[in-house]
Amino acid sequence: MSDTMQLDSIWHNGKQYRKGYTTGSCATAAAKVAALMVLRQQIIDHVSIVTPSGVTLRLNVEQPLIEGQQATAAIRKDGGDDVDATHGMLIFARVTLCDHGEINLRGGEGVGTVTRKGVGLPIGSAAINRTPRQTIEAAVREAIGPTRGAEVEIFAPEGEERAKKTYNGRLGILGGISIIGTTGIVTPMSEESWKRSLALELEMKRAAGAEKVILVPGNHGERFVREQLGLDGQLVVTMSNFVGYMLQEAVRLGFRHIMLVGHPGKLVKVAAGIFHTHSHIADGRIETLIAYLALMGAPQALLLEVNRCDTTEAAMELIAEQGLQAVYDRIAERICERMSEMLRFAVNPPRCDAIMFSFDNQILGTSRPLNDILEEMR
Repeated sequence: MSDTMQLDSIWHNGKQYRKGYTTGSCATAAAKVAALMVLRQQIIDHVSIVTPSGVTLRLNVEQPLIEGQQATAAIRKDGGDDVDATHGMLIFARVTLCDHGEINLRGGEGVGTVTRKGVGLPIGSAAINRTPRQTIEAAVREAIGPTRGAEVEIFAPEGEERAKKTYNGRLGILGGISIIGTTGIVTPMSEESWKRSLALELEMKRAAGAEKVILVPGNHGERFVREQLGLDGQLVVTMSNFVGYMLQEAVRLGFRHIMLVGHPGKLVKVAAGIFHTHSHIADGRIETLIAYLALMGAPQALLLEVNRCDTTEAAMELIAEQGLQAVYDRIAERICERMSEMLRFAVNPPRCDAIMFSFDNQILGTSRPLNDILEEMR
């Protein structure tokens, strides 16, 4: 299906799990090759992109077409051994050269439309997340040069049907799939192999002498720690959804200070004693927010509004409007209590901390004064 460079696998118990690439990578590659084709006026059957995680992909181009100042191309989604609703489908890009100098990106057939707040995109916009937007625009700009402009449409003919197998409808994304991916690469979520590969990173850091570790759900947390908190990225290990497992592994290995850093959408679950945060396992985000708001004396009208929210982001907007952001400090403190309860049988229980941040990189809540935490982590 595709030829990849530097795209490795995960091994567990002698079995190899193949990595894949995201819908965002497909859209980026399709847009890049369509831009190159319209510029050169020749069909291209392979295209290379560098994903946000630094992995280079060389992908087959399908259904290439040039029509004057417009070209269309498709890339087939390959999720590796993490087969999801979009695996195997074609993601298309149509690029039209213009004189206005700007690159305008829109979603077409089969790409969902945002109809509610809370997913980090404006209502009415195409469900193309921030990182893919940036990589698509950058790839087209690189192809067409600094002065030309382009209209870029991402579409997926199978998207509306495939989206019925996703959570998009519950999130208010209607009419198609989302173009997503923060790294550009799909790591297979075969749970045992994935957990083991995460724990291996803990083991390597401990073997190198580290006694402090920052656990984050994913890449956004890692960037936040490095760029906003000014801490060494070497302290960070991804925990994915496996909070409890990674806490226990960190204690087994002898880490003395463990900090969780992430968006409330994941971490608020830990305050409710949920240590596997995948929505298929358990979800009490809204209920937990309501409980802590109620303990602060929040008006019932707000609690009822929060209860109607489908996403944590939507609830956070309501909380901000009421000036009740102090709830996040309470939740961060409770997260630490839950961590300590879980690890109470350890011979030498570690110090626990938690920091929550928003999608626009603002610190929302900390388990104790931020400067004290940072001083101990440095």
